[in-house]
Amino acid sequence: MSVLQAVSVVAIIGVGVTVSIAVGGFDLSVGAIAASSVMAASYAMVVWHFSAAETVLLVLALGLAVGLVNATLIVRFNVPDLLATLAVNFLLTGLQLIPTAGRSIATGLILPNGTSANGVFDPAFLSLGRTRLFDVVPLPVLIMLTVAVTAGIFTERTRFGRLIFAVGGNELAARLAGARTGRLKVLAYSLSASLAALGGVIVAARVGRGDVSSGASLLLDAVAASLIGYAVLNARRPNVLGTIVGAIFVGILLNGLTMLNVPYYTQDFVKGVVLVGALALTYGSARRRH
Repeated sequence: MSVLQAVSVVAIIGVGVTVSIAVGGFDLSVGAIAASSVMAASYAMVVWHFSAAETVLLVLALGLAVGLVNATLIVRFNVPDLLATLAVNFLLTGLQLIPTAGRSIATGLILPNGTSANGVFDPAFLSLGRTRLFDVVPLPVLIMLTVAVTAGIFTERTRFGRLIFAVGGNELAARLAGARTGRLKVLAYSLSASLAALGGVIVAARVGRGDVSSGASLLLDAVAASLIGYAVLNARRPNVLGTIVGAIFVGILLNGLTMLNVPYYTQDFVKGVVLVGALALTYGSARRRH
């Protein structure tokens, strides 16, 4: 359960990345969206004295808005997805630091105008990241499973899910077949950004402060989980089940390295080796069969 709780946020964000890859794109802004969501949630409660419900709605709305910005750049202005989402990533990374002059957010924060923020985190909000159902199952794990099941059914069992994969496979053929490719891309990037915002909400609820470095590794971990998922059940394509398995695998791997006292600065290297190996085995076996 500790490992599942540790990887729950990465898995949720990874599902969003998976949807963006399925539609033939790649969302590089998810890490910045999650980090900005942590800061926005903390600012809303500490500075604006928002309740838990108001904060969650605000952060999810901001995530959706960023997803629509990504989609507008990609669909309306024909900006390549990597460039558009990378630009938004840089934009959010800088924007989240401006309201607090680069400081982390906690009760007693001194704002740039010299006033002190005396708001506190709503206990109902903190329960999102700290509650354990029956004192066993952490609430973030249940949220992760709910997202995984819902997204899995949506992508694998519904018409819209099949159309998303069709657009990712051959956009021109999908358009000629009558699919509204632009709207499907808007849907995919909106889902990706909203799930990243949800991940940020869980991080803020677990940590209980707006840490400026909270989203530093979320992008790389989520992308690694999504790409490792290509090798699960020999799928050779983005899939939600593979992403969840990939996130859990990375979590178990890092937990094992920690227990073996392996230096922390080698962990990214190990994740890279696992990712390269998984992709090499996946596409290498596919090429041999052909």
